[in-house]
Amino acid sequence: MPRRIKPRKVVAPPGFKGYRPYGVQENKSEGVVLLYEEYEAIKLADYDQMNHLQASKLMGISRPTFARIYESARRKIATALAESRAIITSYGNAIMDESWNICYQCHARFTIPVSMKNENCPVCGAKDTGTMKQN
Repeated sequence: MPRRIKPRKVVAPPGFKGYRPYGVQENKSEGVVLLYEEYEAIKLADYDQMNHLQASKLMGISRPTFARIYESARRKIATALAESRAIITSYGNAIMDESWNICYQCHARFTIPVSMKNENCPVCGAKDTGTMKQN
């Protein structure tokens, strides 16, 4: 029986739901699903320029596991670019570093500092917000 998958810590969810190729006729093929932990691996390694050991410690996983997640993310992004497919984000096996909320009107993701009592969306001001589910 395989080992249980350990949740991967994500500092912040992606600021988007997905990307679509520009200038391409509507593609009937399904998009590529990029998990939150894969997004986090790409962000830490390429955008924040951390080495795999530093990034793996931040995500609370081993270095080889980080390398596998990073490789999977790179392959998915390459597939999406080469085949002109959409990239769609999905929760996956992630836990948030803090408690994140989501606005059901503008779909913004945000945290509320403890010192703040206001639970309205900071982007659009809507009261229709809720806590993001954590697996």
